[in-house]
Amino acid sequence: MRIAQSCRLLGCLSLLALTACATTAVGPAATSTASAADPARVEAETRRINEWFEARFDEQLRFSPMGLTYLGRKELYDQLDDFSIAAAERELAWQKASVEQMQSQFDYSLLSSEAQRSYDVWKDQYERAAAGAPYRLHGYVFEQMGGAQSELPTFLISFHEVATESDALAWISRAGQIPRALDQLLTRTYEAAKLGIRPPRFAYEGSIDQSQKVITGAPFDSGADSPLWADLKSDVDALVGKGVISAARAEELKAQGRTVLTDQVGPAYRRLIAWLQSDMGNGGVNPTGVSATLPDGVAFYRYRLSAMTTTAMTADEVHQTGLREVKRLRGEMEVLKRRTGFKGSLEDFFKFIDSDQRFRYPNTDAGRQAYLDDATAAIDNIKKELPHYFGLLPKADLVVRRVEAFRERDGGAQHYYTGTPDGSRPGVYYAHLSDMNAMPKTELEVIAYHEGLPGHHMQLSIAQENQSIPKFRGQARYTAYSEGWGLYAEWLAKEMPNTYQDPYSDFGRLTSEMWRAVRLVVDTGLHTKGWTEEQAVEYFDENTSIPIAAVRAEIRRYLVMPGQATAYKIGMLKLQELRARAERRLGKRFDIKAFHDLVLGGGALPLDILEHSVDQWIAQQLAAG
Repeated sequence: MRIAQSCRLLGCLSLLALTACATTAVGPAATSTASAADPARVEAETRRINEWFEARFDEQLRFSPMGLTYLGRKELYDQLDDFSIAAAERELAWQKASVEQMQSQFDYSLLSSEAQRSYDVWKDQYERAAAGAPYRLHGYVFEQMGGAQSELPTFLISFHEVATESDALAWISRAGQIPRALDQLLTRTYEAAKLGIRPPRFAYEGSIDQSQKVITGAPFDSGADSPLWADLKSDVDALVGKGVISAARAEELKAQGRTVLTDQVGPAYRRLIAWLQSDMGNGGVNPTGVSATLPDGVAFYRYRLSAMTTTAMTADEVHQTGLREVKRLRGEMEVLKRRTGFKGSLEDFFKFIDSDQRFRYPNTDAGRQAYLDDATAAIDNIKKELPHYFGLLPKADLVVRRVEAFRERDGGAQHYYTGTPDGSRPGVYYAHLSDMNAMPKTELEVIAYHEGLPGHHMQLSIAQENQSIPKFRGQARYTAYSEGWGLYAEWLAKEMPNTYQDPYSDFGRLTSEMWRAVRLVVDTGLHTKGWTEEQAVEYFDENTSIPIAAVRAEIRRYLVMPGQATAYKIGMLKLQELRARAERRLGKRFDIKAFHDLVLGGGALPLDILEHSVDQWIAQQLAAG
């Protein structure tokens, strides 16, 4: 996960699309505490600011009707977000005013430790958004990973639930706003292109392909039902089946939807396709990274690296960390290779795993279903062990699904979409299964643990279900924390019974960690050292057994999402460091369940605030002891 965080690209575009960066001190005075204050005053001030957070977060959600829907709420249910630059500026101004109000109305020293963290995070989110404002046009809106062309229909199909006639009318209304949304995003793209900001050519090709798939089939042409039309028909027919509306009313709703799709959505996508085709020749072939290709590219990548890692690490420091981790993991892989009895070199072992059909599911519908079944079984097995490692457990269920056909890509990264805070909609682990040769059995377990349990589903569900912290904390998104947790979860799963029992599956775990270590080298290589796409593919292929289709998809991901791939390993290393620190200082008093509940119970945090939180907890445990 990526959390293909849920990635929620569209729900975040009005919030600047890219998570911004700033190095923030913990609190107005990092040493300020409420320990010496009158408990009654602390309780009163904490209660007052928590009420303020709830009210402000509710206000902020009004900037994103789609964000409300992601949370399972039906306010503004007939609207899509405003994706204009003006809307982003209005929200940033609102954030700035809210921080100024918070600073003027509340006494930090009278807040509980948890409320101080909330104060820090609220301020941090604004500062990161403000830091990202100069780069609003630098992010690629239409690209092959999670571009608007695919995320808009995905939102309607997967998140807009239709339980009433009003919901169906809201679906039709939202479909009718797709042209406005695409045109606003195209305006961003035009302005970016004037500045010389363009994605590589493969991003154009992927966006065109996905756009064409959205408007292929009925009612756009004479083929089988298109994804959007099939979704609306299914939703409306279900209302008839439940006795909510009559068959006659269903036909009227379908007629309205058909007209919106053919007269508005189809032309909007054709305008988008025409622009992409006309400008595609300006996209780079065998491209390098943003430092060499974009205006202010060096500063932009520095910002992206800080945004994604929530650290002050330089690109060279990240690069060197990656090289060290690659070396360490190659050593562990050599040990495991010898355990299997394989006689050749590590590179030969990579080729063996990459080519031997025993490690592949059949490239058939039966093989795809077998993958889904086995991934579900791995998750069900680990679910039984969770109470031994966690006090907090998710309420929401988890399902494993194949990515919808219109956005599925050979070798595409698996990803996770969150459920609703009340657990009414399950979390979804999505797998790209169009090419089963890119989905080796060796990596099935580790991906299931990363995307599902104890990974993203665990972390995100606990965060948004937690009633003891303000709601905005449960919805905070910090990539280094979230993806660091996902990678930590892969490593943690090895401590649990009945996991990675096959040595090849354990090799898959090492491959996954190596994958993230290689990312540190490759991402910084592409974006600061002039590496080309082919150089990056070569380095990746030399150090992993990942299929070449998946390698190329990964490199192209890094090129359109600069810095994002570095967050995983940096976040994991910090979590491992904090756990080792707690184990060392607490000794026999260390409680793994309490540690995990501390890390997960506060929602996603910047790594510096997380470290401060863990240090406070250690001190409290020592004092209590």
